[in-house]
Amino acid sequence: QVQLVESGGGLVQAGGSLRLSCAASGSTFSYNTMGWFRQAPGKEREFVAAISWSGDVTNYADSVKGRFYISRDNAKNTVYLQMTSLQPEDTAVYYCAQRGPYRSSPSGSRYEYNYWGQGTPVPVSS
Repeated sequence: QVQLVESGGGLVQAGGSLRLSCAASGSTFSYNTMGWFRQAPGKEREFVAAISWSGDVTNYADSVKGRFYISRDNAKNTVYLQMTSLQPEDTAVYYCAQRGPYRSSPSGSRYEYNYWGQGTPVPVSS
């Protein structure tokens, strides 16, 4: 049973930074692509960033390029999302997700991810 647990969310002022963490258990983490998605109130869940199993290929949504950075530590079974220059429009619940097939590409489609965390809220005040 794969379990993903996010942490690091919380209230932040516009222009500030925050780092989210996602700890995985119950899977061969080092062979799985990991992603971050977010869902704002009343909106669809959207792609934020993804990183390949090896960590050498990343994929970002246009809205966060140059501000957010995804990384992973396979020794700790953990994936991170460093968020900088946060804006009120970044306000959302942020979810960690794992793509099932081994050694798959860092897709931006939420339908290609099999396992999800419970989410961590990130409200950004103006």
